[in-house]
Amino acid sequence: MQQATAKRINLHTDDEVLGKAYDARVTRRLLSYLKPERRRIAVAMVLMVIATVGDLAGPYLVKVAIDSGVGRADPGVLWLAGAGYLLVNVAWWISTRARIGIMAVTGQTIIFNLRTELFDHLQALSLGFFSRHAVGRLISRVVNDVGVMRELITWALVAVARDVLHLFGLVIAMLLLDWRLSLLTFLVLPLMGLATALWRSRAREAYRWTRRSQSRVTGTLAENIAGVRVVQSFSREEHNYARFAAEVNRDNLDANIASALLTSIFFPTVDFIGSLAVGLVVWLGGTQVLGQAITPGVLVAFVLYIDQFFNPIRDLSQRYNTFQATMAAGERIFEVLDTDAEIVDAPGAVELPRITGQVVYQDVSFAYEDGVPVLSHISLDAPPGQLVALVGETGAGKSSLVKLLGRFYEVTGGRICIDGVDVRTVTQQSLRQQLGVVLQDTFLFGGTVADNIRFGRPDATDNEVIAAAQAVGAHEFISKLPNGYAAEVEEGGAVLSVGQRQLIAFARALLADPRILILDEATSSVDTQTEKKIQAALATLLQGRTAFVIAHRLSTIVKADLILVIDGGQIVERGTHHELLAQRGRYYELYTLAFEER
Repeated sequence: MQQATAKRINLHTDDEVLGKAYDARVTRRLLSYLKPERRRIAVAMVLMVIATVGDLAGPYLVKVAIDSGVGRADPGVLWLAGAGYLLVNVAWWISTRARIGIMAVTGQTIIFNLRTELFDHLQALSLGFFSRHAVGRLISRVVNDVGVMRELITWALVAVARDVLHLFGLVIAMLLLDWRLSLLTFLVLPLMGLATALWRSRAREAYRWTRRSQSRVTGTLAENIAGVRVVQSFSREEHNYARFAAEVNRDNLDANIASALLTSIFFPTVDFIGSLAVGLVVWLGGTQVLGQAITPGVLVAFVLYIDQFFNPIRDLSQRYNTFQATMAAGERIFEVLDTDAEIVDAPGAVELPRITGQVVYQDVSFAYEDGVPVLSHISLDAPPGQLVALVGETGAGKSSLVKLLGRFYEVTGGRICIDGVDVRTVTQQSLRQQLGVVLQDTFLFGGTVADNIRFGRPDATDNEVIAAAQAVGAHEFISKLPNGYAAEVEEGGAVLSVGQRQLIAFARALLADPRILILDEATSSVDTQTEKKIQAALATLLQGRTAFVIAHRLSTIVKADLILVIDGGQIVERGTHHELLAQRGRYYELYTLAFEER
């Protein structure tokens, strides 16, 4: 089918966006992840109500103890009030402990599902997506943004419900105790509102700064770790360290200090306003106790309620930024999840049967972007088992031509057929299972040597792994490694030479037994002696397979069945090595130049 119209995101600028404190669209998506855990959340809510009732009952029991126990010299009432106070606090402890445990499990489960979904979706996206977006920012989505979501799901949701319920209950309890003292307490609320508004506006900017700086730290770390060999090769360690310490990490430090300073101002201010309310109540309430308008128990209980009253207000103010951060993180996460793969299976796509390997390009054109052609009207017919070499200057379109064969990108004109079947009519998985790709920069995954060889065929036996390595000449050096085939390979294969990594890649391709093989500059980064070993391995690997070889060293493809000279996205010459030399055209120039350079 045709290339999908994919929704694209801008990971370079969206770290600047905080989002709303409430976004209905994001909230609905979040609720869909909460739905499978609704029973646990319901239990947590019930436990939250029990804990809130316990909080509210405590000061009232103190009032009973003072007025009806101490005031009337009744030990029985005093004992019952004390026992009741202890009982409600035990209930509070048990319910709170259980609620925290339940929500921790619930939050981690939801985050596990969300992060798994993100990982699965990222793997399904087309290569074009990863060519447009930095790895560090994608990692930030999976790690940092999902971490923000965890904070909301694990703590904030139930905490907000608790704070609202607690605040509502406190207002009712205080009004029932004494409405005049309640109104006096409420007089300080405008001060609280002003302090909260000022803090919230500044905290918004501080969070944006923190968010941006954290993203830069993640992106810089990912970039420098991935490019550590280049960094060390050019002795850039000190420069990169200085830049990271003085700019990136320093900016993150300043952002977090600014946030901490705002917090150090706001929360003591809330406590001071609460103390002001207590002072007013003690003054007016004490006067009423002296005038016997209220009992001493009412005054003490009221002071205890005030002590609780400002906690949920403070928490709700803090949760505003949590919700704001969550809405922004949720929007970024869902933007990634909503990004469509640019290459999709056609409706009704079928499994590609076992192929013989005939490849036909019929008037194929391609452009990464509209109006910028990369390939124009490419036509070729490669019979099964033929070795086709692609030569040309950098940027001529060689790699693009072979990437189209595996549908890593989609043709914008013409079609590509394998055994007479248009590759767009079959499933991508069944197509790529019969293709083998060996790149110039071989990537090895963390794990053993054997794991890397059987990467394309996980069910292969140890004997089959060894046989594949022997066939391409890799067995000798693998046997000398500590633990042999069980030797651990660091990510990227850093402990192995370029040639050794390449031979492992050949063994991996051979074991997968593809009918069509693509070699993209597979020998350009090795020395002459290693190249001879690789050429011997190639002879085994290519036997009986249709192969497309992008050649940097023209000496490696002199025996190719067909050589295509690509220039400006077009085939300008085609033929065997001897035929093209006889033409004394572009290939002759490239070959002569390469010979002179050597």
